[in-house]
Amino acid sequence: MINGVDMDALRQTVDAVRDKPELAQVTFGVQSEWSGGAHQRATTTVPRQNGEVIASRTATYTFESDEPTALLGTDKAANPGEYILQGLAGCYAVTYASVAATRGIELSSLSLDLQVDFDLQGFLGIDKSIRPGAQEIRVDVHAQSPNATAEQLEELTELVQQRSPIRETLANSVKVTTTLVTDKAQ
Repeated sequence: MINGVDMDALRQTVDAVRDKPELAQVTFGVQSEWSGGAHQRATTTVPRQNGEVIASRTATYTFESDEPTALLGTDKAANPGEYILQGLAGCYAVTYASVAATRGIELSSLSLDLQVDFDLQGFLGIDKSIRPGAQEIRVDVHAQSPNATAEQLEELTELVQQRSPIRETLANSVKVTTTLVTDKAQ
């Protein structure tokens, strides 16, 4: 066990995916209900691997989002931009821990400071030349190791940026398909 990562389980996972590449296909989902204004609540759905339910996931998790009152919300929960940062932070944490473990690097501490900038002129339709999405995401990494040099930690940080699925998703375009499904009873 290195960095809380079960190395035997990690090797078994790598071997299983190498032998059966279709096991690399994983789908996660949430079901969301709007409750008025900027507030919504989402619950995780059953994750799938290669189209099959991941039976070991027995719990569901609930997330709420809102906006600060200055941004038309009631400030009951984190906002979607903060959830993006949480998703990136969570992915970085698991990627740092596992990639460091495979390289024999023990992490004594890892903390991340993340910020995302938006220009609301795009969202509000004031200036169509400004995209409504994030302008920039910044991550400051504070990593310490009893057995790695600063150069090794820098190399680890580069590998994390290359391998983090959420960073890659945010840094590059991804196809998003949105479909209106109407209830015939309406």
